[in-house]
Amino acid sequence: MTNLNRREFIQASAASLVLSGIAGFEAHASATQLDEPAGAFVRTDTEGKSWTVGNALVEREIHFDAKQGLYTAGWRHKVTGTDFMAALLSRGVKREEFSFQADADSFSGASESWEFLEARVQKLAPNGKLLEIHLRSKTRPIEVTVFYAVYNAHPVVRKWIAIINRGKAPVVLSHLSFESVAIAPGPPSVLQASAFYGVLPREIFMTGRVDDTAVVERNSLTGEGFIAMNEAPGWTKRTELVQWGEGVQLMYDTDMFPLDRGLEPGGTFTSAKSSIAFFADGKGFADPQWVMPSYTSQVLMKNGSTYQPPWIYNTWEPFERGITKQITLDLIAAASHMGLDVFTIDDGWELTYGENTINSKLFPEGLDEIQRTVEQKGMRLGLWVPLAAISQNTEVYREHPEWVIRDRNGNPKISAFEDGGGNAVMCLGSPYREVAATRISNLIGRYNLRYVKIDLTTVFNAYGESPGCYARGHYHRFEADSILCIYEGIQYVTDRIYRDHPDVLLDLTYELWGQKHLIDYGLLNAGNLDWLSNVDDKTPDSAGPRQARTLLYQRSLAIPSETMLIGNLQAEMGAVDERLATAMGSGPLFLGDLRKLTPEQQAWYGAKIQWFKELRKDIPMSEGLFPLGNWQGPGAATWDGFARLSRRGEGMIALFKNESRFDEVTVALPVFPDGMFHFRSAMNGQVHGAYTAQQLRQGIQVHFPGDNKVEVLEIRRRAS
Repeated sequence: MTNLNRREFIQASAASLVLSGIAGFEAHASATQLDEPAGAFVRTDTEGKSWTVGNALVEREIHFDAKQGLYTAGWRHKVTGTDFMAALLSRGVKREEFSFQADADSFSGASESWEFLEARVQKLAPNGKLLEIHLRSKTRPIEVTVFYAVYNAHPVVRKWIAIINRGKAPVVLSHLSFESVAIAPGPPSVLQASAFYGVLPREIFMTGRVDDTAVVERNSLTGEGFIAMNEAPGWTKRTELVQWGEGVQLMYDTDMFPLDRGLEPGGTFTSAKSSIAFFADGKGFADPQWVMPSYTSQVLMKNGSTYQPPWIYNTWEPFERGITKQITLDLIAAASHMGLDVFTIDDGWELTYGENTINSKLFPEGLDEIQRTVEQKGMRLGLWVPLAAISQNTEVYREHPEWVIRDRNGNPKISAFEDGGGNAVMCLGSPYREVAATRISNLIGRYNLRYVKIDLTTVFNAYGESPGCYARGHYHRFEADSILCIYEGIQYVTDRIYRDHPDVLLDLTYELWGQKHLIDYGLLNAGNLDWLSNVDDKTPDSAGPRQARTLLYQRSLAIPSETMLIGNLQAEMGAVDERLATAMGSGPLFLGDLRKLTPEQQAWYGAKIQWFKELRKDIPMSEGLFPLGNWQGPGAATWDGFARLSRRGEGMIALFKNESRFDEVTVALPVFPDGMFHFRSAMNGQVHGAYTAQQLRQGIQVHFPGDNKVEVLEIRRRAS
């Protein structure tokens, strides 16, 4: 009866232009959209000082010259033929390639202060190439290796640097930019920018910070642009759109939480990585909603494209720290009937924060019976653990109080939020990281854990506690360096755990990472999942699934959806079909008192979850995610939804009527691949129809079944 009114929003916002795939599919793109691009390559000229890094979609041309240093001479999007550097270079605009300060001296890649040593090309498993260019400073005993990575089938070049101190004295690194390049998709008068996961309109001269994981710049006339992804963790990241359309810098922060890293003689500091992706709205797989989910899930996500997300249950709400053995056993039976995969006991099982001792009042026989029962029911156990916020009664705190975070006055940092307060926050930029890694690894081995929710304050509390560690004698030099050092401590802990238990799923919560609703590429480098939020879902009138979908839609361009665990949807609360369909958009997660579900409701959940598992096993639905309807701000009076698709066009669509008056809506997917497709309702099993790709690009009418406010459609390709 009505379309999603997306076009009007497109005209007003660069963010929605990026997400929509404006016009219909163009004929030349349509004809070749299912062809897989050729492999990645690094080509070297005969003199060995010019290189082309690329694949069938992108080429970056890199030169070294004794007078100009290392610089990028061209960066072409081969889908359109556009060289994103040509116009700026013709105007004399240049960037540094990389830059940093060592003590009081400034270093820039594009300068005559470097001597070329060598270049090497390596294979990246399973489907990429890596160029390493090794330089030596002519003025200081410092060497730099610059890394350029490219992967099959992705219009992306990834980059980072390593700095080596060859001198006899320590140096202090600061103001480090690991990517600095003069690229633009058009003249400043036609550019639009979006930040905050690439969906929030911004000015084209801007500074991106903690929430600006991906920054987009696009040509508003052509729909072509780039997405700059900063992989520095949390509060350490800073992304600059330089001047008014003069390029981009991906770097560490320089003012709020500045990098201030001491580098000992012989030491190496390896920077965070950057990724820059090219896109073109509406041009087949060059559309950003294909480019980004494919790249982030296949390259940046730790599990890669073969990951099959488990359905997770968590006890936190409504039981919180009152969870008991008998409640747990009753919940296990219900979770098994629902077809869930991981049964997680949240806070409350442990006697003391920071030790693995079981609370015998709540679990008199420990967790062995719980583990056996969970596994007998075909599930695996998960547990919640604190990482750095521990009781002052623990052995490690009594023996090593020097490892605690200290404030600017020298006082120990005591967290006032968790468990009523009184927990010391240990510094992960100290030897405490080794103790924490051993404790969690032992816990995983003891109970054969599939999943661990690692939680609570580390860098600083998401609810307002002051950041930074002012203690002396830790691995960080001063408080300025402590933020990055603590993030590195989290990485150290998870790396240790993965060495012992490579198949475990580690969930690094938003509280641990230091910002409400935060997920970024640094977190995904350290862990598998992120408990992104605690959405209130305690009553039918609570924020509930609609706010969970808001979190999903706002981040789904930049972040692999299956890495987001969006708590706290309670399975027995309100409209169970809305909660189920919402969970299918991200990492599937439920809380709630499952005992309140009737046997019929448990069986209903079980059938639908089994349907989803079979679909997800057959189809790589992480290759494309398309928000639909009023996705930019789901409201009660409008409809919203999402499509999760493979590049073959198979997958699912979830639609939410909410309280709107529409019994049917028009669903259009302007960049749908060629073919004929069958649609079937997963809610009632009825065949919805068969459609051509052209019909799906233009829009099809979908009726909500009966009085239901939710429809979920399965899409399968029809054999030719």
